[in-house]
This record gives sequence, C-alpha cells and structure tokens, in this order.
Amino acid sequence: MVNPQFHSSFGNASQSGEIPQELLNRLPVDSEIWHNLKRAIAASSGFKRWQLERNTDGRLSGLNLDHLVRYYLRETLETLAY
Repeated sequence: MVNPQFHSSFGNASQSGEIPQELLNRLPVDSEIWHNLKRAIAASSGFKRWQLERNTDGRLSGLNLDHLVRYYLRETLETLAY
C-alpha cells in the first residue's frame, strides 16, 4: 500500500523526476540522519580515495565535510548514470 502523504507529495513532481519544493521545505536542513550518513561516507575507502585523487591541486582543501560529501555523491551518481 502506498503512503498517501508520500504519494501526494511526489504526485506533484514533474516528469523529469524533480522533487517538489513543498517536500524539500519539509526536510530538515541538517538532520541527524544526514549527519550520520555523511560521517559514514567520509569514513569509507571510496570517499578517501576520491578525496586523494581530487585534491592533488588543493582545490578541495578549503571545503567543509558537507560540501565534500555532496561533491563526492554527485560525481559518483553521475558516473553510475553514465
């Protein structure tokens, strides 16, 4: 059975797969789940390897963990989608 709240929230999404702004506004900016997830990702060997490969020119040195994990996830998902 589909959760009616979940269905109605995503029922307003466009065909492109975008998440409706209404749903995004209800998500906490830095929830405990995101905090734990980014800590787990940062501890992974894949993230550490990615960080070493990308930081040869020092571009990533000034970024906080939140931004680093977001860049890592974006690149990883783009690679998987390719």
